[in-house]
Amino acid sequence: MPDDMDKPARFALLRTPLFRLLAINLAIGAVAAVLLVGGLLLLNPGHLRELIFADRAPGVAIFLLLGSFLITFGSTAMGSAIMSQGRKDDDDKGGGGTRLATRWLKPSRAKAR
Repeated sequence: MPDDMDKPARFALLRTPLFRLLAINLAIGAVAAVLLVGGLLLLNPGHLRELIFADRAPGVAIFLLLGSFLITFGSTAMGSAIMSQGRKDDDDKGGGGTRLATRWLKPSRAKAR
């Protein structure tokens, strides 16, 4: 019996290219969120840091702020990665369209481009 069948597939999900793309972009969005929250606390715009730390439980406010920025920036990074999948850089002449857009054009209009 092969040894590959005995081992559990722990990282089988990481071998999927789409999941790996989404995980990397989620990590990029999470880093951006942490940097933004850290920058907001460091710069203290509108006395935000003083307002947060004057509360009895400042961890809750920081957790909610970080969580909301994490959802926002993570989903933005993941969405932009998904939407840029249709582009081909090697044959892109700067026309601003994707393969799908030129596919539905009439052949006479597609050649004129």
